[in-house]
Amino acid sequence: MRYRQALKMSTSDFKRTYGVSQETFQKMIEVVLKAKIGKRGCHSKLSIPDQILLTLQYLREYRTFFHIAQDWGVHESTAYRIVRRIEDVLIKSEEFRLPSQRQLQKSG
Repeated sequence: MRYRQALKMSTSDFKRTYGVSQETFQKMIEVVLKAKIGKRGCHSKLSIPDQILLTLQYLREYRTFFHIAQDWGVHESTAYRIVRRIEDVLIKSEEFRLPSQRQLQKSG
Protein backbone atom coordinates (compact mmCIF):
# COMPACT_ATOMS: atom_id res chain seq x y z
CA MET A 1 0.00 0.00 0.00
CA ARG A 2 1.77 3.10 -1.22
CA TYR A 3 -1.04 5.16 0.25
CA ARG A 4 0.14 4.44 3.78
CA GLN A 5 3.73 5.22 2.84
CA ALA A 6 2.64 8.47 1.19
CA LEU A 7 0.82 9.60 4.32
CA LYS A 8 4.05 9.25 6.30
CA MET A 9 5.81 11.72 3.99
CA SER A 10 6.26 15.33 5.03
CA THR A 11 3.85 17.76 3.39
CA SER A 12 6.58 19.29 1.23
CA ASP A 13 7.83 15.86 0.07
CA PHE A 14 4.28 14.75 -0.72
CA LYS A 15 3.71 17.84 -2.83
CA ARG A 16 7.05 17.41 -4.60
CA THR A 17 6.33 13.76 -5.35
CA TYR A 18 2.67 13.90 -6.43
CA GLY A 19 2.13 17.56 -7.36
CA VAL A 20 -0.78 18.23 -5.00
CA SER A 21 -1.11 18.94 -1.30
CA GLN A 22 -2.28 16.24 1.11
CA GLU A 23 -5.54 18.18 1.66
CA THR A 24 -6.25 18.17 -2.08
CA PHE A 25 -5.42 14.48 -2.19
CA GLN A 26 -7.95 13.79 0.60
CA LYS A 27 -10.60 15.74 -1.35
CA MET A 28 -9.83 13.64 -4.41
CA ILE A 29 -10.36 10.47 -2.40
CA GLU A 30 -13.75 11.74 -1.19
CA VAL A 31 -14.85 12.68 -4.72
CA VAL A 32 -13.83 9.33 -6.21
CA LEU A 33 -15.46 7.36 -3.39
CA LYS A 34 -18.71 9.30 -3.89
CA ALA A 35 -18.63 8.45 -7.59
CA LYS A 36 -18.72 4.74 -6.68
CA ILE A 37 -16.48 3.59 -9.49
CA GLY A 38 -15.43 -0.01 -9.71
CA LYS A 39 -18.48 -1.53 -8.03
CA ARG A 40 -19.09 -3.99 -10.86
CA GLY A 41 -16.92 -6.76 -12.17
CA CYS A 42 -13.60 -7.82 -10.71
CA HIS A 43 -12.21 -5.77 -7.88
CA SER A 44 -9.07 -3.82 -8.59
CA LYS A 45 -5.78 -4.92 -7.12
CA LEU A 46 -5.19 -1.31 -6.05
CA SER A 47 -7.28 0.61 -3.53
CA ILE A 48 -8.91 3.91 -4.54
CA PRO A 49 -6.20 6.02 -2.83
CA ASP A 50 -3.52 3.98 -4.61
CA GLN A 51 -5.33 4.45 -7.93
CA ILE A 52 -5.33 8.21 -7.35
CA LEU A 53 -1.62 8.14 -6.51
CA LEU A 54 -0.94 6.17 -9.69
CA THR A 55 -2.86 8.79 -11.68
CA LEU A 56 -1.05 11.67 -9.99
CA GLN A 57 2.28 9.99 -10.68
CA TYR A 58 1.37 9.70 -14.37
CA LEU A 59 0.25 13.33 -14.56
CA ARG A 60 3.33 14.54 -12.70
CA GLU A 61 5.99 12.59 -14.58
CA TYR A 62 4.35 11.58 -17.91
CA ARG A 63 6.21 8.30 -17.94
CA THR A 64 4.93 5.51 -20.14
CA PHE A 65 2.14 3.32 -18.84
CA PHE A 66 4.51 0.37 -19.15
CA HIS A 67 6.92 1.86 -16.60
CA ILE A 68 4.18 2.98 -14.23
CA ALA A 69 2.57 -0.46 -14.44
CA GLN A 70 5.89 -2.07 -13.56
CA ASP A 71 6.21 0.15 -10.48
CA TRP A 72 2.70 -0.60 -9.27
CA GLY A 73 2.57 -4.30 -10.15
CA VAL A 74 -0.31 -4.11 -12.61
CA HIS A 75 -0.62 -4.61 -16.36
CA GLU A 76 -0.01 -1.71 -18.71
CA SER A 77 -3.63 -1.67 -19.90
CA THR A 78 -4.83 -1.67 -16.29
CA ALA A 79 -2.71 1.39 -15.52
CA TYR A 80 -4.20 3.13 -18.55
CA ARG A 81 -7.78 2.29 -17.52
CA ILE A 82 -7.14 3.49 -13.95
CA VAL A 83 -5.78 6.83 -15.15
CA ARG A 84 -8.66 7.35 -17.56
CA ARG A 85 -11.29 6.44 -14.96
CA ILE A 86 -9.83 8.63 -12.20
CA GLU A 87 -9.33 11.56 -14.58
CA ASP A 88 -12.93 11.30 -15.80
CA VAL A 89 -14.33 11.27 -12.26
CA LEU A 90 -12.24 14.23 -11.15
CA ILE A 91 -13.11 16.25 -14.26
CA LYS A 92 -16.83 15.55 -13.86
CA SER A 93 -16.75 16.65 -10.22
CA GLU A 94 -15.67 20.17 -11.33
CA GLU A 95 -13.85 20.64 -8.00
CA PHE A 96 -10.39 20.39 -9.53
CA ARG A 97 -10.55 22.78 -12.45
CA LEU A 98 -7.93 25.29 -13.41
CA PRO A 99 -9.14 28.85 -13.99
CA SER A 100 -9.72 29.81 -17.61
CA GLN A 101 -7.36 32.12 -19.42
CA ARG A 102 -9.97 34.87 -19.29
CA GLN A 103 -10.28 34.57 -15.51
CA LEU A 104 -6.50 34.70 -15.13
CA GLN A 105 -6.27 37.85 -17.25
CA LYS A 106 -9.00 39.59 -15.21
CA SER A 107 -7.33 38.82 -11.90
CA GLY A 108 -3.83 39.78 -13.10
